Amino acid sequence: QVQLVESGGGLVQSGGSLRLSCAGSGRTFTLNAMGWFRQAPGKERVFVATINWSGSATDYADSVKGRFTISRVNANNTMYLQMNTLKPEDTAVYYCAARSGLLTPHSADSSDYGYWGQGTQVTVSS
Repeated sequence: QVQLVESGGGLVQSGGSLRLSCAGSGRTFTLNAMGWFRQAPGKERVFVATINWSGSATDYADSVKGRFTISRVNANNTMYLQMNTLKPEDTAVYYCAARSGLLTPHSADSSDYGYWGQGTQVTVSS
């Protein structure tokens, strides 16, 4: 069974940090671009960050630039999202995703992603 499993979410105070992990199982995602998306209560899922298959190219939503860092360790089939200087507006369920095609560019478009994790809750208190 092909799965992406997120971990590392939790409750943190404003200004704090968290690191999310996304582990792949059932197949390797080392040749897939991957990304992070988030969904706040009552809102649509939106793009957060994306990384190409090798880790050499990344892109971020304007709202998280300079605060969040996406990375991956292909040897471990795992992607990360380091989140610093967290704000209450970062509160959401965070989802990791992998593009279906191999060696495709990183993308901010959720429709480009065929594999999704179940999500992990991040809550930032003021």
